[in-house]
Amino acid sequence: FQYSENSLESLVSIGNICRSPIAEAVFRKLVTDEKLEHKWRTDSAAVSDWNQGRFPDSRALSCLRNHGIETAHKARQITKEDFQTFDHILCMDESNLRDLNRKSNQVKDCKAKIELLGTYDPQKQLIIEDPYYGNEKDFETVYEQCLRCCKAFLEKYH
Repeated sequence: FQYSENSLESLVSIGNICRSPIAEAVFRKLVTDEKLEHKWRTDSAAVSDWNQGRFPDSRALSCLRNHGIETAHKARQITKEDFQTFDHILCMDESNLRDLNRKSNQVKDCKAKIELLGTYDPQKQLIIEDPYYGNEKDFETVYEQCLRCCKAFLEKYH
């Protein structure tokens, strides 16, 4: 992959209401802060269709607001077109990775590089655990991991 004027990134989790919207909002803020928003298209999606049309979990929104980040994201399921459009599809855990690889094998002309967002973590925490059944502290942990990973990803591809 070479950095181009129109790099695309999608972040994926199982339901698209906790981890992936946090990662999407964090990455979008980093790109905006670096004045690179014209060079990146960022989105997030779910491997499942459970939460389509729903806003992120209230604890995810609260965590983001605590860090000065707003989002108007609504959950959606990943599409075949995403595999053909996005340069990178970054996911949160091994289950997401398996599901995405399986889905990508059914897509003609898949161009997306599919990998764990955690592979970019300087602290080597490969998996970003789902905080859904946890508390606010778990959402903060997800935020911190996403921030580290997204910064490292952006540094690598900018």
